[in-house]
Amino acid sequence: MIYDGDCDFCSRWIARWHAMTGDRIEYAPYQLLADALPHLTCEQLAKSIHLIVPNGDTLNGAHAVFRALSMGAQKHWPLRLYQHVPGIAQASELAYRLVASHRKGMSVATRLLWGSDITPPSYLITRWMFIRMIGMIYFVAFASLGVQIMGLIGSNGILPAAHYLETMRQRMGSSAYLHVPTLAWLDCSDEALLLMCGAGAFLSLLVVLRFAPALLLVILWALYLSLYQVGQTFLSFQWDLLLLESGFLAIFFAPWKLRPRLSSEPPPSALSVWLIRWLLFRLMFCSGVVKLLHDDPANPSWHHLTALTYHYETQCIPHALSWYAHNLPLWFHKFSILSMFAIEIIVPFLFFLPRRPRLFAFGLQVLLQLAIIMTGNYNFFNLLTIALCLSLVDDTVLARIVPKNLADAIRLREPRARPGALQKWIMRIVTILIVTVSGIWMVETFHGFRNLPPVAQDVLRVSVRFASINSYGLFRRMTTTRPEIIVEGSSDKKTWLAYEFKWKPGDLKRRPAFVAPHQPRLDWQMWFAALGDYRQPRNQWFISFLKRLLEGSPEVLELLQDNPFPEKPPQFVRAVLFDYRFTDFATRQEKGTWWMRRRLRQYTPVLSLKSFDR
Repeated sequence: MIYDGDCDFCSRWIARWHAMTGDRIEYAPYQLLADALPHLTCEQLAKSIHLIVPNGDTLNGAHAVFRALSMGAQKHWPLRLYQHVPGIAQASELAYRLVASHRKGMSVATRLLWGSDITPPSYLITRWMFIRMIGMIYFVAFASLGVQIMGLIGSNGILPAAHYLETMRQRMGSSAYLHVPTLAWLDCSDEALLLMCGAGAFLSLLVVLRFAPALLLVILWALYLSLYQVGQTFLSFQWDLLLLESGFLAIFFAPWKLRPRLSSEPPPSALSVWLIRWLLFRLMFCSGVVKLLHDDPANPSWHHLTALTYHYETQCIPHALSWYAHNLPLWFHKFSILSMFAIEIIVPFLFFLPRRPRLFAFGLQVLLQLAIIMTGNYNFFNLLTIALCLSLVDDTVLARIVPKNLADAIRLREPRARPGALQKWIMRIVTILIVTVSGIWMVETFHGFRNLPPVAQDVLRVSVRFASINSYGLFRRMTTTRPEIIVEGSSDKKTWLAYEFKWKPGDLKRRPAFVAPHQPRLDWQMWFAALGDYRQPRNQWFISFLKRLLEGSPEVLELLQDNPFPEKPPQFVRAVLFDYRFTDFATRQEKGTWWMRRRLRQYTPVLSLKSFDR
């Protein structure tokens, strides 16, 4: 490959191609070879790069670039398009001449987009950090669920998993095993559920320690999918879906070695990096667009930029800083929403551009997630999103901030091992599958399930079973009020004592607490129940919860802050609906209350154990 050695732009791109092709192609400036190439003039050599192929033929321009990449970097598709698709050759040569005639401007653009180093990026440190973060998030998810699972889906819990599986088996027969893929079919006892949570937490720590990460990630995905399937309404959150999808992609991103080391492990597939970015794009872009497409017509708070005047107060589990954020001025709320829309809708398109735009996007995305953490309890969701953002940063950047031994391992590493043909084909098939199904999900997000062709509906029905290619879009409509359920018990129908929950609002003077990354799943579901009616199918769990209180289930009572009936269970229970609002500075200073409330109505009738025998 012969190029203009006096051209800064040419030298930069030759360095990039040299890194891609290695010693399979020799590069030399024409200034050193002009006398050895009598068939080419200096004007021709300065105007275009030239490639001398083994048979002696000389190629130039875009053709030379594509042939060099095909020979040296095993990137055959650009040359095939050039040779076989009508119009591609002409368009490529036109683009090449346009760039070549404006090399100074292109050099400036290259610096702006890539920085000082435009060699192909590597993602070894990126993978090192990403896999560790996924391991830690899996640990949090399994441990958080483990301390609650008996009260939620244990044999004495609110929605026993064993009863759920038996119902599915009676309803669907043998097809239930395909519709509800879970290891719990083998054993759904309390001990088995706890074992799955414990094993998940333990194996997650091994992933953090980089012990057989790819194999363990397969097991962790299977374990979490198994718990997700039997968790019913208590594991129906978007972050559970996001963890399953992120964990699934991590399997293909992680090195398939027992004890991988940065100095010798093969690099991750470029497609695996792209798929993680594609997931991050869908998460952010869809979350932004659905707010505009599905805003409440009666109160278009997203369109009017007033949503944050409600959000901090009405979110599921606010903390103390949420109170302060709620009392910020209106102009700040509106500015925050405009910034959020820019970060969620516009910035994601930078994910697929060169290094500097990606770094800019990374900074804004992380800033948004930190702002959410500072103003609300969203368990491990924000940490998981930040982990996905790591795919936007390559080793060139991370080597400047990680410990010196990690950076040295990258600089001094052994020659890269090329991925095998089987690995390439697996990644291609996985990519086609994910892009196809996720594309259908995006269409469904914007146009609705019923408007899809029948075959597309069938594809989504199958994908739902494994929850590893999903649809996203948080806060489609802003909740503008905060109905809150207060559960009360009584032994005589005269004196009623309230059950205090650990995290959701109750006592007006109790400071809203930080709970993330732990997710108190019963407290979260109480928020959703308050927005509807106890007779709705989605809220049938609430009646089961009240029954467990009447029975005095220790596992369920363990999910609450305290039990006002320590001696024996109450004879009666009821649920009362209140409207909760944050206080202002003056009220809190005067009364010491974070909340104020007014009674709305009785949410359920008075119930006793006899009520469930009817």
